Amino acid sequence: MARRRAKNKRKAGRAGIKLLTALFVVALAAAGGAAWLLLTPFGPTTETFVELKPGSSTPTIGKALENAGVIQSQYAFDLLRVFKRNTLRAGEYRFDHPATAVQVYSRIARGDVYTRALTIPEGSNIFDIATRVEENGFGTRQSFLNAVVSQASLVSDIDPGARSLEGYLFPDTYRFARNVKPEQIVAAMVKRFRAVATQLGLNSNFHRVVTIASLVERETAVDAERPLVASVFQNRLRKNMPLMTDPSLIYGLELEGKWRGTIYQSDLKRDTAYNSYLHAGLPPSPIANPGIPSLRAAINPANTDYLYFVAAGANAQGHSVFSATLDEHNREVAGYRRALKKAGGR
Repeated sequence: MARRRAKNKRKAGRAGIKLLTALFVVALAAAGGAAWLLLTPFGPTTETFVELKPGSSTPTIGKALENAGVIQSQYAFDLLRVFKRNTLRAGEYRFDHPATAVQVYSRIARGDVYTRALTIPEGSNIFDIATRVEENGFGTRQSFLNAVVSQASLVSDIDPGARSLEGYLFPDTYRFARNVKPEQIVAAMVKRFRAVATQLGLNSNFHRVVTIASLVERETAVDAERPLVASVFQNRLRKNMPLMTDPSLIYGLELEGKWRGTIYQSDLKRDTAYNSYLHAGLPPSPIANPGIPSLRAAINPANTDYLYFVAAGANAQGHSVFSATLDEHNREVAGYRRALKKAGGR
């Protein structure tokens, strides 16, 4: 009897060893398979986009990646999530070469979403920006212009009378997803403006400061001249003199679709609210989106008695000339014309 029990124990022991061995082999094979799925480069060789919506579950993300041919198995991706437990970030991802599932997972965990740059130069107005938006594939020109008006409430606390976001779309380089909405673009630009305003200490008189800054921006590209140009506008406003600035006149024509690329005599007589030859005071709104130097100049203009200047863009020497009296200004204009003629101009 005792021998039989011992023999049965030996058989059971051998069976247990065989079972453990089999399980080990299976586990080893499974681990090898998982390692192969996770560590073998796989995926497209041409540009492929996968959009992961906010709130997507790990299985949903894995399935989307598998369906797009980015990974071999959604289950291997699910396994990574079990062990790593990172937050997987929504957005659009671009894949253009084979990568391991681990690399794909890491990209999504750090939110390496696909974006494209949109660069807005200083002094761009809403029409300039709308053209760039369309050229860079972020929607149509008109949809952006519609958003500029419909989202004017974004600045209602700092400029209650604003009918558009002109002046508050800060010029900078931004990065957006391909499917970004115009409303998201203008919101990002206004947010950047607010950050810059805080940086410069601008906390009141936003409409006046930004409008003057926009005029300064369009009148000179020379940073050192901006405070002087701002002083001319401030002095003329103080004396209730018309600003007589071409950029404002041009902006009024642009709003009406009447701008022909050059100023004609008839344009000087066209009675728009932005015709600063006919109307004293500031135009109804900013005429462009100023950068930091122009904003700083409008906040702290130079202390001068200048009332006139020949703009840098029109001067043969490439810099602005400032005058306190009309006689001085007329002499400077005559000098400019002589220099231009000598240089071969008309």
